[in-house]
Amino acid sequence: MQPEDLGNGVVGVVLAGGLARRMGGGDKGLLELAGRPILDHVLERLRPQVRLCALNANGDPGRFARWGLPVAADVLPDNPGPLVGVLTGMDWTVANLPGLEWIVTVPTDAPFLPRDLVARLLAAVQQEGAEMACATSGGQRHPVIGLWPVALRTDLRQAMIFEGVRKVDAWTGRHKVADVDFGTEPVDPFFNANRPEDLDEAQRALTAGA
Repeated sequence: MQPEDLGNGVVGVVLAGGLARRMGGGDKGLLELAGRPILDHVLERLRPQVRLCALNANGDPGRFARWGLPVAADVLPDNPGPLVGVLTGMDWTVANLPGLEWIVTVPTDAPFLPRDLVARLLAAVQQEGAEMACATSGGQRHPVIGLWPVALRTDLRQAMIFEGVRKVDAWTGRHKVADVDFGTEPVDPFFNANRPEDLDEAQRALTAGA
């Protein structure tokens, strides 16, 4: 079976639980880019690659109702960071789609995600005999853009609850990770809109055909 055929065994989890302090608060995925919410751009690229998509978001899920996606709040309190989004996605998958082995996580503010992201992450895991895979570009690892085995959810929960692990790299460092590098032309596919001026840059990239 080819890696691209395995997308049906993967749940795409869009991490929308961050506090967006540099954007002044609120949901970055709801900010407009080219007349559409950034989340539209993310889902347009991710949905064809996975069985289905879910959102990890806290607060009133009704603000995401227009997308018709399941919304799962953090399974641990006090906004412990993006690693809890990975755990939340694993728990949601076990509860709702038992038997699926993988989730892939992406942030809600990355409108240029590669259209072969999942296939390449899966292929790297297979080829390297790794337990999980993370995306890299421009010499930088993007810890929240990764492929995670649901089988490790107990390991992750124990690390977060009993050891206070919060950083993604602190947990992945205990496991065999395949790093998958993506090119950065014409735009870094993992560009994310952290600041208001980033939206202007993203608009220029879209206009240029990214």
